[in-house]
Amino acid sequence: MTAIEFRVEDNVGTLTVNRPKVHNALDWKAMDAFSEVVEAAHDQPELRAFIVTGAGHSFVSGGDLKDLANYPGRRDGLRLATVMGKTLERLKSLPMPTIAAINGPARGGGAEIAVSCDQRIIDEKADIGFVHARLGITTAWGGARYLLQVVGYPKALELLSTGRVLGATEAMEIGLVDHIAENGRVKERALTLAAEMAQHPPEAVRAAKRLLRFAVAYPEVSKHAERRLFARLWEGEFRRKAVERFLNRSK
Repeated sequence: MTAIEFRVEDNVGTLTVNRPKVHNALDWKAMDAFSEVVEAAHDQPELRAFIVTGAGHSFVSGGDLKDLANYPGRRDGLRLATVMGKTLERLKSLPMPTIAAINGPARGGGAEIAVSCDQRIIDEKADIGFVHARLGITTAWGGARYLLQVVGYPKALELLSTGRVLGATEAMEIGLVDHIAENGRVKERALTLAAEMAQHPPEAVRAAKRLLRFAVAYPEVSKHAERRLFARLWEGEFRRKAVERFLNRSK
């Protein structure tokens, strides 16, 4: 059984963490495989959306504590933080939209994976929790700063310091997730959203994502990037034909 599965259908890639017997917890091998898939996605220009989900009834429960118990030192902790920290940076920087299809419990590092994606769809029976404080640790994979961008400082601090687990409705109310799917249909809902994103020219969708990411990091100068990207797309063949269709719609 492959710990990390990846398939592409209709230009939509789906990464599935496939370790259901341990609630899709990641051991070292699974982390490396996760990283390889994300890295490979950067070199697949045909991809128009990228989905992350889990096999069985769990999303991702974070690191495999049974396996990681054999690595208790500070250097081991730094390795753990670095391997998946860099991976989620690469996941977040994918040029196409990314969607976390939270099909079951997302805990610790699994919650960090979820907030590193652009969109989050959660099953109505699933939940999500940054439970790191319960183990006397904090986020390691970039989750704190990604969470901050999603829910703001006060709520991010509350979630990180209390370790509370949120059901789908509460997560939706605070903006931690974007959509709630009917029980058992979260992957279907994610594929539907991905298909909607994939129907438009990839250059335009990717440009929109670049603009938003740039605006978050550099709000004062993002307008210049927006103007440059718009000008390049404006002269494109797709826009020209779209305008022709609009002007000739009565014919």
